[in-house]
Amino acid sequence: MYKNFRANLISDNTFKIIITVSAIYILIIVSLLITKLFFESYPIWHANGLSFIVNSDWNTIEGRESFGALPYILGTMITSAIAMAIAIPFSIGIAMFVSYTPQKLHVFLNFIIDLLASIPSIIYGLWGLIIFRPIFIKSVEIPIHDMLGKHVWLFSGIPMGLDIITASIVLSIMIIPTISSVSREIIKSVPIQQQEAAFMLGATEWEIFKLAIFPYSKAGLVGASILGLGRAVGETMAITMLIGNATGNFALPKSLFQAGQTMSSIIANEFIEAPPLSLHLSALIGIGLILLLFAICINIIAHILVIRMLKVQEGSINT
Repeated sequence: MYKNFRANLISDNTFKIIITVSAIYILIIVSLLITKLFFESYPIWHANGLSFIVNSDWNTIEGRESFGALPYILGTMITSAIAMAIAIPFSIGIAMFVSYTPQKLHVFLNFIIDLLASIPSIIYGLWGLIIFRPIFIKSVEIPIHDMLGKHVWLFSGIPMGLDIITASIVLSIMIIPTISSVSREIIKSVPIQQQEAAFMLGATEWEIFKLAIFPYSKAGLVGASILGLGRAVGETMAITMLIGNATGNFALPKSLFQAGQTMSSIIANEFIEAPPLSLHLSALIGIGLILLLFAICINIIAHILVIRMLKVQEGSINT
């Protein structure tokens, strides 16, 4: 008896040590990333200060260097927001549909969703550039521009297909499988008794989701959406191929039919060309630091939202 108790105690202490070391390891890696990026980008912060974040100039000519990250921060935020606005309703709808399909179709659709989620982003970029872009220009961009371009500033650019709206739509297509895959598992985890109780009360399938499934799983659905947002914010190759890659003031988002650029795409486009130890390279690394902090803030906000929703759920259950 004593031996078993001692063995269990040793196992518990070993487990605590392992998870503590793992948590410390994660904190060390994140701290090292932030520290390294800060020191490598120090010249741009020393030269421009926080004005680097709000400036829009981008001149790489030696002796006349001028760098600002504002167009790329706004480009990242706008493309991610449009992609999420499109992706979230479709993703939750797909997850709901898959949850109610017969078993054979359920397995097939799960396989397709997981397959789409694992496709490399450059494949989506090639598909968007070669197939989606020509169709989208003729059937959407040109008609909308001809109808509203002179009156609505959002559609006032030149419809070329290499712009913010094209990149955002392809980005939404990319993150739909990720969000729907996680949402599907969250919906499946809802106790079947809740669904059966709503069904016995005469609820339709939509009412079952609204009254029995959504209140129980909304915290998880928010987490799944934030997971998709994290992929959208950091997406590089597909965005680089479709957004037009404007720089400086030309990249400031003024129209959905205008070429732009995101933080990840400007790094991918210019990092190799930037001379070592130059202010240009420091500016690109500074944008990488902003992108990392941006991603960390998104995850912190998501964590706070999920905790608050869980507390509300616990309070409603207890009452």
